[in-house]
Amino acid sequence: MNEEKLKKWIIDIVKIIVGAAIMAFGISMFLLPSKLSTGGVSGLATISYYFFKIPMGITNIILNVPLFVISGYKIGKSFFAKSIVGTISLSVFMDAFDKLKPITSDSFLACIYGGIIVGIGTAIILSANGTTGGSELASNIIKEYNSNVRISNIIVIIDVFVVLLNMIVFKEIEIGLYSAIAIYIMGKIIDILFEGIYFTKLIFIVSDKNEEIAIKIGESIKRGTTGLYGKGMYTKSKKLVLMCAAARGDVIKVRTIAKKIDPQAFIIISNAREVFGIGFKR
Repeated sequence: MNEEKLKKWIIDIVKIIVGAAIMAFGISMFLLPSKLSTGGVSGLATISYYFFKIPMGITNIILNVPLFVISGYKIGKSFFAKSIVGTISLSVFMDAFDKLKPITSDSFLACIYGGIIVGIGTAIILSANGTTGGSELASNIIKEYNSNVRISNIIVIIDVFVVLLNMIVFKEIEIGLYSAIAIYIMGKIIDILFEGIYFTKLIFIVSDKNEEIAIKIGESIKRGTTGLYGKGMYTKSKKLVLMCAAARGDVIKVRTIAKKIDPQAFIIISNAREVFGIGFKR
């Protein structure tokens, strides 16, 4: 391993440990006191915590051992090692934070803030190409044996099953409802941290006055447009379709310009998760 790779490896390990600490804080300070979970091994650990008085950290390690044994190095040595670091770190931090007084006992606040904090920690770990074991590790193992299976689908199935199990064991439907909110928020936070909050809009304009519209857009909001040749399958007529990537705040301006020049313009506005180039990400 050269110096550059070693440096990246160390940075990834630090990120995994920090992410695990943040995750553990969200679980121990918010989710656990209200018996909530975000699915996976942590959900099973919550059950053992309340019924058998076993610390979540210990349960987390015990349940992940079989997964690591099954996986071996099939998931890659680097991913395997990072997953071990993530699992151990999460377990240690969960038991450490469990000794502190919970921040809130309100289930609604717990699912909101717990979901946000766990989402932040998870995103940091994923950015380092690591996991804390559980459903993420299990899904990667299944993926190795069946490449046609989508990892996201496996994780959702496992998490839903565990949340339903929590509802059955604790006999409280609200636990499942609040846990679902926490899982949704966690997913959204991960998306935001990976893709950013400034979603770009993609605008398609079909008009007989494309050139005039394109010039006005360039002059007014300093956005370039691209002409795409298309064919109306109903009218069989060929049309030039304008495509413009614009910031959310520019959408109304572009639409207003197009409609002012051509009231009959056909406009489609959609989301573009990421745009790279001049005026956007570089």
